[in-house]
Amino acid sequence: MTHSRTRLLVAAVLVLLLSQFSAALAAPVLRYTLAMPAPQTHYFEVETSLSGFSKQYTDLKMPVWAPGSYLVREFSRHVEGFTAQAGSEALRVEKTAKNTWRVYHPKNKDFTVRYRVYAYELSVRTSFLDAAHGYVNGTSVFMYPAENQALPSTLEVKPAPGWTQVSTSLKPAGGQFTFRSSSYDELADSPIEIGTHKVLSFEAAGTPHTIAMFGQGVKYDEAKLLTDIKKVCEEAHRVVGKNPLDRYLFIIHNIDRGTGGLEHLFSTTLSVSRNAYSTEGGYKGFLGLVAHEYFHLWNVKRIRPVALGPFNYDQENYTRMLWVSEGGTEYFSNLIVQRAGFVTPDGYLADLSNGIGRVENTPGNKQQSAAESSYDAWIKYYRPNENSANTGISYYDKGELIGAVLDLMVINETKGQKSLDDVMRYLYDEYYTKKQRGFTDEEYQAAVAKVAGRRFDEFFRRHVYGTETLPYETAFGYAGLTLKATPVAEGAALGATVSSAGGRNVVTSTARGGSAWQGGLNVNDEILALDGARLTGDLNQALAGRATGSEVQLLVSRDGQVQELRFPLLAGTAQRYRIERVASPTAAQQAVLAKWLPVR
Repeated sequence: MTHSRTRLLVAAVLVLLLSQFSAALAAPVLRYTLAMPAPQTHYFEVETSLSGFSKQYTDLKMPVWAPGSYLVREFSRHVEGFTAQAGSEALRVEKTAKNTWRVYHPKNKDFTVRYRVYAYELSVRTSFLDAAHGYVNGTSVFMYPAENQALPSTLEVKPAPGWTQVSTSLKPAGGQFTFRSSSYDELADSPIEIGTHKVLSFEAAGTPHTIAMFGQGVKYDEAKLLTDIKKVCEEAHRVVGKNPLDRYLFIIHNIDRGTGGLEHLFSTTLSVSRNAYSTEGGYKGFLGLVAHEYFHLWNVKRIRPVALGPFNYDQENYTRMLWVSEGGTEYFSNLIVQRAGFVTPDGYLADLSNGIGRVENTPGNKQQSAAESSYDAWIKYYRPNENSANTGISYYDKGELIGAVLDLMVINETKGQKSLDDVMRYLYDEYYTKKQRGFTDEEYQAAVAKVAGRRFDEFFRRHVYGTETLPYETAFGYAGLTLKATPVAEGAALGATVSSAGGRNVVTSTARGGSAWQGGLNVNDEILALDGARLTGDLNQALAGRATGSEVQLLVSRDGQVQELRFPLLAGTAQRYRIERVASPTAAQQAVLAKWLPVR
């Protein structure tokens, strides 16, 4: 062989090796296609194209939960017909876990995965498809390569015939209804509304905002709606004072009975009763929901406990700080609505008084702390039963009250110069911007101390991680306010909730320590007679005015067996709360109140 031929052969080998080496180093590419050719069947069809994957197999995973909703929902149970192929060659697929499919494929060779997802649960946490519209919550539809969660991707949406709108916070990628995401986290965190919905727009804090309005028979004043939502958004921006947005999307489902909202990085989905806009209370509730979910774009999506990102989609992500993330957001959302002028300061105090009643009249408030409620959200909050009120407390309700008391303490300590707003600003700057991570429980307490100029360790120990009653009188006193409590009803109380639907009086809950609890009345007991006479009306009304200590005789049907119960009636413990202004507040108290509830 001549030297020239040898050189040519060596060069060819080098080219081959270089091409193979380059292929091995080529970044994997991920492309999704979402179709819905027969929406009335409720099936989305997903096609995922993968290239540049260098192992002999790739594991594809579907999350078991949706961030922002702390319950394992097992989304993979809705997956059908999972197949994979490379070109015309069918590939071997093995399911290795409840939410994991292993695809065996040649190294670095393009392959495609296809599957269907049944979607017929219209909530903000799940996905839905019918003849009217489609809604995608990414965690319940899209899978991701297990070792490439941070891989960018493109998504092409193919709407059902006749559908003309696709609304999402994902950025366009060229081509009709084609979008790009920087990672699976962004794809999963960017819900999609598909159909013929109405699209509205406005600008707030210099950022374009879009509303995708779905629903038939919805009556609202469009100009007023846009003006009022804009006010809420701009007031929310004033809390932290930093704008992390370049776009924002509201997806609003107007349905028979609204179910709430769910926050996302650049969007939110709101589920609203379609008649909410027609009453003063309904409309105020709608604006409160807007404020709550919108404020989450700071509190939770960027200002967050360490457990809430990056996410582990395979299992629970535990934190004791949901009282801050959710309860604190509820606290700020109500302040935002008040600051925006939709509620007067006295109206706000009345609403807060009702919140105190919800917490203090719940027996579980003495059994479970706000921190415990946060940690146990995964097993308790989304799985309530007839005994839940006796064993636990909502981290939303308790967290809002902690926020109010803590805010007043900070304002008082700083003589009206600082507030909980400044704590949020510090957390944003220190952890989201500078350290680019979440904060720990201790770091949150340290942030409060830094702003207030002193630590509140005893407060956190007793009232956040413990179950002692919050120091309402002391905190409200800083603002020239006092808390009044009066009994809901005089005399004895049964201490049970009884449903009289269908003419049958059936016990649905009993209160810890109350008459029914002590006397052995059970949930699901049907009450047939009271004191020897057939019961024909509401039991609680029949007992109204009874003296404390008087005996009650009930004939009940329990599991088909009739039996008699006798027990004394105990005094009712439910209280009605009202925050009132003191007659002659000091200048210092007036300064605290003005800082807390400003009138713009």
